[in-house]
Amino acid sequence: MQWTELIVFSALFLLVTVMGFVAARWQKGDTLDHLDEWGLGGRKFGSWITWFLVGGDLYTAYTFVAVPALMFGAGATGFFALPYTVILYPIVFLPLVRMWSVSRVHGYVTPADFVKGRYGSHWLALLIAITGIVATMPYIALQLVGLEAVLRSMGLNGSGILGHLPLFIAFVILALYTYQSGLRAPALIAFVKDILIYLVILVAIIYLPSKFGGWGEIFNDAQAKFDATPAKTDGILLNSNNQLQYATLALGSALALFLYPHSLTGILASRGRNVIKRNMVALPAYSLVLGLLALLGYVAISAGTKPIVNQATGRPDTNTIVPELFGANFPSWFAGIAFAAIGIGALVPAAIMSIAAANLWTRNVYKEYIHKRATPAQEAKQAKLASLVVKFGAVAFIVFVDPQFSIDLQLIGGVMILQTLPAVAIALYTRWFHVYGLVAGWVAGMGYGMWLLYNIGNPAIGKAHFAGSALPMGQLSLFGWHPFGGSTLTIYVGVPALAANLLVAVVVTLIAKKMRVFNGTDQTDPSDYHVDEDSPRVKPVAAH
Repeated sequence: MQWTELIVFSALFLLVTVMGFVAARWQKGDTLDHLDEWGLGGRKFGSWITWFLVGGDLYTAYTFVAVPALMFGAGATGFFALPYTVILYPIVFLPLVRMWSVSRVHGYVTPADFVKGRYGSHWLALLIAITGIVATMPYIALQLVGLEAVLRSMGLNGSGILGHLPLFIAFVILALYTYQSGLRAPALIAFVKDILIYLVILVAIIYLPSKFGGWGEIFNDAQAKFDATPAKTDGILLNSNNQLQYATLALGSALALFLYPHSLTGILASRGRNVIKRNMVALPAYSLVLGLLALLGYVAISAGTKPIVNQATGRPDTNTIVPELFGANFPSWFAGIAFAAIGIGALVPAAIMSIAAANLWTRNVYKEYIHKRATPAQEAKQAKLASLVVKFGAVAFIVFVDPQFSIDLQLIGGVMILQTLPAVAIALYTRWFHVYGLVAGWVAGMGYGMWLLYNIGNPAIGKAHFAGSALPMGQLSLFGWHPFGGSTLTIYVGVPALAANLLVAVVVTLIAKKMRVFNGTDQTDPSDYHVDEDSPRVKPVAAH
C-alpha cells in the first residue's frame, strides 16, 4: 500500500466530491427538475467553463493511460491521437455552430431530437438514439479502466468483487453528486481536473527526461526496443505497413468524436455561437498536452518500467505503464497528485457521458414510446434514474467482464457512431438524403462494419474475432470481388463502413426520389441555423 500517494489522492478526491455537491447551487436556475437545467446546465456556460468542460470530456483518464501505453507497445502508431485532435476542430467548427443554433430555437437536447425535427421520423431518431447509447456505454467503462490502473499502482486493487470495492465507492460518490447537480457537477470539477493534468504533464516532460539522459537518449532506447521485435508495424517512425492505418484512423476518429452524444452535450450547454467559436480555436491547446503526454510511453521504455500483471487474466496490463512510471520516479507526494489527476480525469467524462446517455433515453425512448405526456419534472426524474443505471452498468462491466472486452467494444463503438454522420452532420446542411436512404445506409454501414470487425483476429493474444480496428486491405470485398487483392496494408474499419453507408444511402435516395416517396416533414427553418444568443428562443415543437 502506497500510503503517501493514497492520502494525497484521497484529499483531492474529497475536494472534488464536495465541489460536486456544491455545484447544484452554482449558476443555479429556477429548478433542476427540468432537462435543460439538469442535463445541459441551463444552456448558459461561458467560454472558460465550456473550455474546461469540453476539454475534460474529450481528454479523458483513459486517454491519459492508453495513448502512452500504445506508444510504449507500438511506437509511432500511437501518435495518431495528435493529428486527429488537430484536424478535428476545423472540421467541426461550422457544423457545431449550426447545431447549437437550431437546438436553441427548438429546444433540442440530443442529436436524435434534431434528426426527428429535421426528418419528422421518430424511427430514424430511435436508431440514432440507440446508436449513441450503445456506443457511449463502453466509453464510460473505459474511464473505469483508467481509474483502476491508478488504484492498482497504489496497491488498492486486488482480485474478485471485494478487490473492486474502492472503484465501486468512487462511482457511488460520482453517481450521488451527478444525480443531485447534473451537468454542473462535472463542469465545476473539470477546473480542478484540467489544472492538475496540465501541472503533471509539464512537470513530467521536464523532470523525467532529465533523469534518463534527455530526449535523444530516450528516443534511442525506444528505437532499440522496437528494432528487437519481429513486428513490422512498430518503431518510432511510421513505415509503409502502417501509414494508411494511421491516416484513416486519425480521419475516422476526427469525424466520429463530435457525433458522440457526450461531446455534443458540452456544446449545447454553452451560452452562444461565439462561445463555441472561441472554444474551437482554444481547444487545440489540449492537443499540445496530448502530444507531450504520448511521449511518456517512450520515457517508460527508457526507464525500464514494467506494467502490472492482471491477476485475473495473467497478462501484463499496459494501461498501468504511466501510473507505474509516475510512482517509481516522482516523489510520493507528487505521485499522489499525478494519480489524482488521472482519477479525477475519469470522473468528469464518466459523468458527462452518463448524462448524455440518460438524455437520449429520456427524450427519444421514454418520452417518445413510453410516456408521451411526460412533464419536464418527470423527464428530469427519468434522466436522473437512467444516469444511475448507466454508471452502475459500467461498473458491472468492469467487475464481471474482462476489461479488454470494454476496450474492444469501444473500438466497435467508434465504428458504430460514424454511421450517424449522414443523418446528423450532413443533415445540418442539406435534406437531400431521403429518410429511407438514411435508414438503409445505417443498416448497411453498421452491418458491413460489424462483419469487418468480426473478421479481424490476433493470434498473439488468442483472439479470432473483434481483435482490433486495423483491417488488412486484402480482406475488403464486394460480393466476392477483392479490389485490393492480397494487400497487407491496413485501414481503419470505420472508413469503408462509412463509405458503404453513404453509397447505399445515395442509391436508395435516388430510387425514393424517382418514385416520389414522401420524405417526412422538416420542422426546422433555414433561419434557425443562424440564430445567436441574443435571438428569442421559441417553444419546442414537441411541447405544443
